[in-house]
Amino acid sequence: MDAESLISELTYKAVRSSGSGGQHVNKVSTKVVLHFDVLNSKYLSEEDKIKLNSFLKNRINKAGILVLSSDQNRSQLKNKADVTKRFLNLIKLGLKEEKERKQTKIPKAVKRKRIENKRKISEKKSNRRPPKVN
Repeated sequence: MDAESLISELTYKAVRSSGSGGQHVNKVSTKVVLHFDVLNSKYLSEEDKIKLNSFLKNRINKAGILVLSSDQNRSQLKNKADVTKRFLNLIKLGLKEEKERKQTKIPKAVKRKRIENKRKISEKKSNRRPPKVN
């Protein structure tokens, strides 16, 4: 998977940011919204699409489009760079192979220590009992 090929499939839209600001905020569109069609991507394999769909299930809409936005900066260019960087990180995380867990043996010293501890606690509690009268 090549980053440039994925970026070529992205569509950007500039919209007005929400929140407080002066008169300038009503004139400029600095917020950038990124759209990526996961299901119809040419550069992702079917296996990758399934992985991404499950990883990004809360961020993908019913049409199978991933929508990300950024309005952190006052510059449209910086917001575009920010949202693209976030997109690439999400894709990288979604396609990362998880390592299979290797089971390890419990060391004999740990088992011995646990049994020794149990024995000490048992002795301590048995010493609390009143002596048996015959």
